[in-house]
Amino acid sequence: MSLTAFQRFRLSLLFGMLYLVQGLSEPTTGILSQPDQALLRAWGDSPEQIARFVAVLAIPWCFKPLFGFLSDYFPLAGYRRRSYLLVASLLAVAGFWGLFLLPLVHGAHGRLLAWLLPATVAVVCADVVIDALMIETGQPLGITGQLQSVQWAAVYIGTIITGVVGGLLAEFQLIQFTFLICGALMACTFLLTLSCVRERRQHKRERQLEEIVTSFPRALRSPSVRAVSAMLFLWHFNPFSLPVLYVHATGPLEFSERFYGATVSLVAIGSLVACIAYGFYCRRVPMSRLVHLSVASGIASTWVYWLLADQPSAVSVSIAAGFTYMTGSMIQVDLAARACPLDAPGTMFATFMAACNVSTAIATWLGGLIYQLAANHWGSETAFDVLILLGGLITATSWLAVGYLPAHLLTTPTGTGPEAVPLAGAVPGVVEPHEPHG
Repeated sequence: MSLTAFQRFRLSLLFGMLYLVQGLSEPTTGILSQPDQALLRAWGDSPEQIARFVAVLAIPWCFKPLFGFLSDYFPLAGYRRRSYLLVASLLAVAGFWGLFLLPLVHGAHGRLLAWLLPATVAVVCADVVIDALMIETGQPLGITGQLQSVQWAAVYIGTIITGVVGGLLAEFQLIQFTFLICGALMACTFLLTLSCVRERRQHKRERQLEEIVTSFPRALRSPSVRAVSAMLFLWHFNPFSLPVLYVHATGPLEFSERFYGATVSLVAIGSLVACIAYGFYCRRVPMSRLVHLSVASGIASTWVYWLLADQPSAVSVSIAAGFTYMTGSMIQVDLAARACPLDAPGTMFATFMAACNVSTAIATWLGGLIYQLAANHWGSETAFDVLILLGGLITATSWLAVGYLPAHLLTTPTGTGPEAVPLAGAVPGVVEPHEPHG
């Protein structure tokens, strides 16, 4: 099945809107990230404590396969995607607005974490379900790279907006207002799902328990899954993390909260350009070449921070870092989407992303610890340089996994197979995902 320009636009619009809202509301990287870290700093937390809090808050991202498994195999109220999106949206609204309605006292780390964790869990669940919809729709048509391009472009459009807004909210300590905004955004996800996502209701379980028990372990043993997982884990194990950059930029470099927020937007601009560019060349350049580009781009995205010295240099460094990082990341998520079996796309893609998130969470904590220890012994400038060096070298180890990638993942998809996903024909912007093949 081939897509008309209008059908392609409808798909792009729906997935783009869903990811835009997620990019704005995600607690660890969205509009709440900088105000949250500024609040912890105002409470007297050290760089290691701030990095540890962010790492703990990111733990739900390590359990993405669980949400994928539930969505793939256990329909909620008869629906595999729609119901989970609705419930997750409401849970996130409750978490954010709970913090808005119950103001925090100084040092209330436990209360802050108790409300933010459920909200993060909800955002993670929504992310997994949206990814499953994307793979079910895009893989048979050979357009996973283009849909990923649209999705991540939407995320970084949100980041451009919230980088500036987040800096202002952090500078003026408007943390309560930030909780209100995030809750309203997830309410938009609820309304968007209610009105735009259609799915055929399942009146009975279509899979036997023994199939569920055997199919996933069998997929994990495949060479494709193991090679892609190893590459993703090594590429993302980078101790040069955002919390370290934030502490160093607003500390030794004396950047204001507002200017640091502006650099976040500049990183997002570079990332947005990389996303749009990937949508044009992803089907023209063989994946066998792109995988090498992804590793080289990952190294460059870290080592470019050696040029960071003052505010003028921060502008060009931020744009370059965003472009190179997202170039490598787009290639890897496209590779992961190609490797997912269509009978359990949510579970397998979530497993790939969990490898990234586990790696990132450990590296984030480790990076904060190394920075603090190195700064105590050699000073902050040397500590910053040490982390930059380590980050690039560890990313380079992901080249070891490239040689184990199966050949079928490294070819250009045709998108002309018989399993092309049907689109709902009556309502613009609506997707009806096909049922997976048993």
